[in-house]
Amino acid sequence: MRLTKLFVLAIAMFAPMAFAKDGVLPAVTVTTGADGSTQYSVTMQILLLMTAMSFIPAMVIMLTSFTRIIVVLSILRQAIGLQQTPSNQVLIGISLFLSFFIMSPIFNKVYEQGVKPYMDDKVTIEQAYEAGKKPIMAFMLSQTRVTDLQTFIDISGYKNIDKPEDAPISVLIPAFITSELKTAFQIGFMLFVPFLVLDLVVASILMAMGMMMLSPMIVSLPFKIMLFVLVDGWSLVMGTLANSFGIT
Repeated sequence: MRLTKLFVLAIAMFAPMAFAKDGVLPAVTVTTGADGSTQYSVTMQILLLMTAMSFIPAMVIMLTSFTRIIVVLSILRQAIGLQQTPSNQVLIGISLFLSFFIMSPIFNKVYEQGVKPYMDDKVTIEQAYEAGKKPIMAFMLSQTRVTDLQTFIDISGYKNIDKPEDAPISVLIPAFITSELKTAFQIGFMLFVPFLVLDLVVASILMAMGMMMLSPMIVSLPFKIMLFVLVDGWSLVMGTLANSFGIT
């Protein structure tokens, strides 16, 4: 085990030197091309790429449909009365793959407009970024309420924004998250009402029978599960979430 650790340490220390010219690492440089474009050295590009990868989890959670889906599924589990079923891992997995399904057209546009041209050396990294963020911003704008967007525009102090498309991404992201939470709670409320009515009915029947010591939650739980299964609840919930983003 010690020899393995020493071997890994030696590779980490001396491998960069093996790829460097004359034992010196290439400088982190930024140059300006003849056409006015900015060119980054390979080292700088790798540094930027590794930095961007650290933000991928936050981007997947906050810039996609993930937030709305996970909040709705959590409210649904609470409405049924199941505390740990499905587990958090299952809900996160469902939310993640349903988000990939919903966002796949947007991801394809990002790849075709930004990633692929950059990999083919047809555009610079700045041009790839500008082209790649347009589909994401268009998706967020389609899901963001104008009132929420205007609230963050007022807070930010921007005065030259005449239409939603002119809003910078730093303003659009918090407005999008706020709208997503509001929409998720609206859908969650609609899912909660039928189960709440069933709880009230069961509680009234138990009180009428004089069984006040018996918890209504224990009695109503199997009926709520049965109701959810009979109406094909999972299919309805998944379909409703997909359709709420315009997926048909």
